[in-house]
Amino acid sequence: MVSASHEPASALSCLSKAASSRTEASQEELKAAYRRLCMLYHPDKHRDPELKTQAERLFNLVHQAYEVLSDPQTRAIYDIYGRRGLEMEGWEVVERKRTPAEIREEFERLQREREERRLQQRTNPKGTISVGIDATDLFDRYDEEYEDVPGSSFPQIEINKMHISQSIEAPLTATDTAILSGNLSTQNGNGGGSINFALRRVTSAKGWGEMEFGAGDLQGPLFGLKIFRNLTPRCFITTNCALQFSSRGIRPGLTTVLARNLDKNTMGYLQWRWGIQSAMNTSIVRDTKTSHFTVALQLGIPHSFMMVSYQHKFQDEDQTRVKGSLKAGFFGTIVEYGAERKISRHSILGATVSVGVPQGVSLKIKLNRASQTYFFPVHLTDQLLPSAVFYATVGPLVIYFAMHRLIIKPYLRAQKERELEKQRESTASDILQKKQEAEAAVRLMQESVRRIIEAEEARMGLIVVNAWYGKFVNDNSRKNEKVKVIDVTVPLQCLVKDSKLILTEASKAGLPGFYDPCVGEEKNLKVLYQFRGVLHQVMSADNEALRIPKQSHRIDADG
Repeated sequence: MVSASHEPASALSCLSKAASSRTEASQEELKAAYRRLCMLYHPDKHRDPELKTQAERLFNLVHQAYEVLSDPQTRAIYDIYGRRGLEMEGWEVVERKRTPAEIREEFERLQREREERRLQQRTNPKGTISVGIDATDLFDRYDEEYEDVPGSSFPQIEINKMHISQSIEAPLTATDTAILSGNLSTQNGNGGGSINFALRRVTSAKGWGEMEFGAGDLQGPLFGLKIFRNLTPRCFITTNCALQFSSRGIRPGLTTVLARNLDKNTMGYLQWRWGIQSAMNTSIVRDTKTSHFTVALQLGIPHSFMMVSYQHKFQDEDQTRVKGSLKAGFFGTIVEYGAERKISRHSILGATVSVGVPQGVSLKIKLNRASQTYFFPVHLTDQLLPSAVFYATVGPLVIYFAMHRLIIKPYLRAQKERELEKQRESTASDILQKKQEAEAAVRLMQESVRRIIEAEEARMGLIVVNAWYGKFVNDNSRKNEKVKVIDVTVPLQCLVKDSKLILTEASKAGLPGFYDPCVGEEKNLKVLYQFRGVLHQVMSADNEALRIPKQSHRIDADG
């Protein structure tokens, strides 16, 4: 089998795109593309020694790519997994004459082996830090005549509770995982902590079991058993049994959850909890691409309630979400509303305002950073004061937009520039090589393009006047950015066949005569072409399919 080095990989992309899309190209289309590229790059067609050397190298790369794609086994690997499949270690032991289904199974087996080798080095740390803040003195102060503490003219804001928890996972085998977790809590000067150890085993594709042991300074030893089981493809059950040992005796507890897929996006849950706080809970959760809706009803001792919540997901790059909920029960009524937004690649910032009776008004700020969560509940007042609601709503918005404009946006812009610069440096030699290959390919295409243009002119067909590929800057707000494009007029004209040009949904950097002029940045293809004597123009995104000519591309004579 041909080694899938970087150069053959580039030729693979070139040959497969010249034929059709990767998964749709038939053997006939592949042979036609191979013959077309061979005619273009054949060394005997070029007399100039330099062009002959360049043609020989490109011809060999195309031949190696054809050997990969014409072989049923390697073609199946490439069709299913692309270049990464050809680069997977272990294919040399695969028997020949296997079907695509058998090859897929073999690939998955190799992946599992690689995953098992990584297990010993992998952990999944998760942590939560919660800091409770009492800011009621801002809105509900005692009158000055009752204040006898020096310096009491300033509102007293204090931290009245904290909670820290952390857990890590240690995979022992492909089916066994050890989990170590611990937490520390303090409130109004009193606190405690606990540590837990759990061992989870995946018993089959349908379920797993987990044993847990724990101990703490406030509670005695804990023993728990948790079982998960898929009953049907659309239904599962989870059961959690626990025994808590304390000075008051043994306190047993049992929680069972039965869940079922009601449709593609909707889950229904039934929960029964028995122990110190017994309850029955039923809920329906509907989660789609644009929304998340939950309705729940709980009957229990001491709390019974009904809750409805809705979350709308905006389809923007910041993954903005707004949410609201209403919860009413024996403890009172709570209305919550808030929003969250992605502020960096690994960080999500959210704020929620909670207004309730008799709880009062609170502001909850949450920051998710990778697998760590930082939570800051700020209690503003015990009463329903309009001023507290107003400042809890407007304050975070003003602070966020100020921080986003002055701190977050400049930081992300600088970070993106650093990453792009690092990427350019790491790929500089590779891009230079591809640029030289593309320039050599364009020189080799000149004679073929001349013949194609003569044939198209004779039939009043498709002639590419000008074509550019790369980064275009049309927005005035980005006028300081540098335009980075390359001329691809000749390579596109070379792809014209029977007055048609068809490009599939894939990056065009791998096409013959193309290369990436701006690594890591957004690219477009702009084409000015003539068809039946009339000028047409179109601009398409890098990964967008393109088919020309089209009536919609026609340039209005009056424009």
